[in-house]
Amino acid sequence: MILALDTATRVVSLALHDGREVVAELSWRSVDHHSVELAPAVRDLSQRVGISLRELRAIGVALGPGSYTGLRIGLSLAKGLAMAMTPPIPLVGVLTLDITATAQPHILERLCVVSQAGRGRVNAAFYRWQRDHWAADGGPFIADWPDLAARLDVPTQVAGEIGVAGLEILSALGDRVRVASGAESLRRAGFLAEIAYHRLAEDRVDDPATLTPIYLT
Repeated sequence: MILALDTATRVVSLALHDGREVVAELSWRSVDHHSVELAPAVRDLSQRVGISLRELRAIGVALGPGSYTGLRIGLSLAKGLAMAMTPPIPLVGVLTLDITATAQPHILERLCVVSQAGRGRVNAAFYRWQRDHWAADGGPFIADWPDLAARLDVPTQVAGEIGVAGLEILSALGDRVRVASGAESLRRAGFLAEIAYHRLAEDRVDDPATLTPIYLT
């Protein structure tokens, strides 16, 4: 059983995954209440499906980019749980934008995923379709919407935390972009858990003592 934690932005998501399917999942919008909501939500989710945290084999956690406070809270809990087990269990850090990318259907050859960064800016990353999955096309960066729109110079799928301002700008680009629906754009911890499971099988795990969040400025 793997626990997935994503507190990178105001959208918080948790999941329990047994390697075959998502056993439980919970997502909600938190207005700066991550510190008081997260641990009780993890406890309640595990109790709802009758799973003890002692049954965990690993923990997957969103590393960012994202908000300083949100990432710190999620990573602190993930590290604490991983190191408190006897013996300690593996911790797998996953780029926040990769979680959303994994959930997207293949419609165009290029994908742009965004998450809110505050002050009218977004964290963003581009992906290209390779065989059966989205592969990163460069690293994450931070931009305002006009700057990002200028980079959408070929047909591109756009998904993630777009917001009203982003939708207005993307709508002006016409057929050049395909904007994901709200359900497709929701960053779900079930996908985070599946990424973590694949990396766990490949022994691509992180050291809880040295794993740090990713911030963009």
